[in-house]
Amino acid sequence: MSADIEGASRQRRAAVVVNPTKVRMSALQSAVAAQEAKGGWAAAEWFETSADDDGRAAVERAAASSPDLIVVAGGDGTLRAAAAVLAGSGIAIGVIPSGTGNLFARELGLPVNNLGSAVATAFDGDDRPVDLGFARLERDGGESEERAFLVMAGIGLDAHMAAHTNQKLKKRIGWLAYSDPIARSILGNRRFDMTYGLDDKPDVEMRAHTVIVGNSGSLTAGMLLIPDAVIDDGLLDAVVMRPKGGGGWTNIGYRLAFNRVLHRTRFGRFIGRLTPKPRAILYAQAKTLRVRFREPQEIQLDGDPNGSVIAVHLRVEHSALTIRVPQG
Repeated sequence: MSADIEGASRQRRAAVVVNPTKVRMSALQSAVAAQEAKGGWAAAEWFETSADDDGRAAVERAAASSPDLIVVAGGDGTLRAAAAVLAGSGIAIGVIPSGTGNLFARELGLPVNNLGSAVATAFDGDDRPVDLGFARLERDGGESEERAFLVMAGIGLDAHMAAHTNQKLKKRIGWLAYSDPIARSILGNRRFDMTYGLDDKPDVEMRAHTVIVGNSGSLTAGMLLIPDAVIDDGLLDAVVMRPKGGGGWTNIGYRLAFNRVLHRTRFGRFIGRLTPKPRAILYAQAKTLRVRFREPQEIQLDGDPNGSVIAVHLRVEHSALTIRVPQG
């Protein structure tokens, strides 16, 4: 049999990476089997994550099995681990969202809270190349490490929310659980000294309350945090919040509440050109960003706390991942 005929007759096969604590295994197995039967796929190989691994080992084993598709079923941490391993591999990734945020899935229009639709999209969807962010974290003791992020990296209020929100309460009431750390941070108005640089431009000194660097710009409930952020443009977008008091927070709240109208509608853009830009919130865009702090600051990646850092170097890999998205 020639190589062409052998390749044409070979059944496609998926590998499923699953966090069993985040997904109903029996329902997922049934949904995957149904899609395999419908599309003539061979039976998938399954790789479970473990408590002592963030998911990387399971993804590495899955990739080594040379699948046509890797389906990732778990929380944001499992998906982030898969992205770090599969960056640049060209292997299509099907995402089965789980958890409370799912900002990455929502940004791409993936089915959320619908297991059957999510699995169908993973097997039959279109391939979309998207960017992946990387953050090299420098600790106060001199050690450093690089970690991937899919959506956003945050320092200040954003990281404080991630580190100090009651996780049981978050599971019960979702994003409302962030109200207490937000209120405490705003009332305290704790700011920090930092320097930042974009690409090859010189560093700039600044006092800030919050720094968020996004690969995409939307939060839950449709709130648009970073208007110009696009998940496949090869750029990172940053927002710096530096209010000096209650008036500054009011200004920021107004901008966040109306960002989608101001930037995504013709009338909103017209109004935006007529109104002065607020000094309490600044936006920037670059392929690489570097930030250094006078004192260590907490950092979060995709909503997960990652300890304290004295400096961060952020970069983006353009079209690093291939994600299955709904057809059309």
